[in-house]
Amino acid sequence: MNHDNVAAEHMARAPHHPGRTPDDLYLSRPPWDIGRPQPAFLALADAGAIRGRVLDTGCGTGEHALMAAGLGLDATGADLASNAVQTARDKARERGLEARFLVHDARRLGDLGESFDTILDCGLFHLFAGEDRAAYVDALRSVVADGGRYFMLAFSDREPRERPGRAHNLTREEIEAAFADGWHIDSIEEATIDSLADPEGIQAWLTAVTRLPSGNAGTAC
Repeated sequence: MNHDNVAAEHMARAPHHPGRTPDDLYLSRPPWDIGRPQPAFLALADAGAIRGRVLDTGCGTGEHALMAAGLGLDATGADLASNAVQTARDKARERGLEARFLVHDARRLGDLGESFDTILDCGLFHLFAGEDRAAYVDALRSVVADGGRYFMLAFSDREPRERPGRAHNLTREEIEAAFADGWHIDSIEEATIDSLADPEGIQAWLTAVTRLPSGNAGTAC
């Protein structure tokens, strides 16, 4: 499977992608479902950066929420694909880990009525554009506690091949613009996303932002 196939699968994860439902994406194993945490997020865990109540948005089959649960943290995963969520629940039971998994739209996180200290996002943000992106960032703002952090792995414009459809290779400037209001951008670093379809991985940005108290303006790194 080549880069374009990976792109098509990631693009199809976008909500309301024409002709497909979220559950369709997990009828067979998709290339992003690598069966372990992404190395960039595992490094964050090893460094002690993942803390408190943790939410994994677009969690798929739950590896990052389960990683957090393995650290003894209060862990929740949310995804629109009910079959992926069920797989995540099965993994938690098989591994003896306490983690909660919800079928939920990431653009409506505020409906949860909860607050989280750490939010993890692997491969979701780069699917949103325009009003959907703004709605997603607003949703994040509504559930991240003051001083809480959002960590995002997303396709980078350093990746030489553009992907079809809604998956988008992001620039630093796009990330900075999205988190200009109410956030401090701690870092935007070069990283890779591991994929079953590409042993060399996909060029990505690892972004870390901190939620500022209400009324404070965001600042870039």
